[in-house]
Amino acid sequence: MKQIKDLYEKDKPREKLLLKGVSALSNRELIALIFGSGGKDHPLMSISKEIEKLLEDEKLEALDIGKLSGIPGVGNSKACQILAAFELAKRFYIESEKPLIRTPEDLLPLLKDYADKKQEHFLTVTLDGSRRVIDVHLTFIGTLNQAPLHPREVFALAFTDRAASIIVAHNHPSGSLIPSNEDKKITKQLREIGFFMGIELLDHIIFTKGGGYYSFAGNGWFTGNCIEILKVSEEIKQV
Repeated sequence: MKQIKDLYEKDKPREKLLLKGVSALSNRELIALIFGSGGKDHPLMSISKEIEKLLEDEKLEALDIGKLSGIPGVGNSKACQILAAFELAKRFYIESEKPLIRTPEDLLPLLKDYADKKQEHFLTVTLDGSRRVIDVHLTFIGTLNQAPLHPREVFALAFTDRAASIIVAHNHPSGSLIPSNEDKKITKQLREIGFFMGIELLDHIIFTKGGGYYSFAGNGWFTGNCIEILKVSEEIKQV
């Protein structure tokens, strides 16, 4: 296996990029540039080949520190470097078409198909670290005060998607935007659990057929600390 020093000067990945542009590089050469350098027992291009094979065998989402650092010559530091480069590329390019959620209005187009349903439809929206939508999951159908939703159903989806945060939403067939006691209760439960599990609940949105919506976050429900959250939950239970 050739090392970088054995390649013709113009065929070294860095020189090739400068001469011909980044699109002229092979996957292996791109990986070599990200990785930086090899060692005496683990030549750079050999490491790049193994990383390329891992990428071909695994989905990008399935890559983790363990799999990368398991390649000879790749330690935790370099594995972190590679994962960071891939994640940055995903956020700015690969996932650029996924909606970025800054306000409730950004999410409403993804909810419109459920606005005119005759029953309540509870949705879990999973988000990555840059608040781009990973997926919208239909989690529950029914009336919350008749068949309560269990928080584990929501967070199971969040863990499966490797979400950094979530937003939940449900329609009100009645057209009312006033949260029920059950709406308040499930919101507090999900926020409490998310606080301890490290998956933040960013908002709970109630929406209707007419295009109106109620945002719990926008109405000051998420401004307290954890102790205050637990206290409000106890108050809700007594209502």
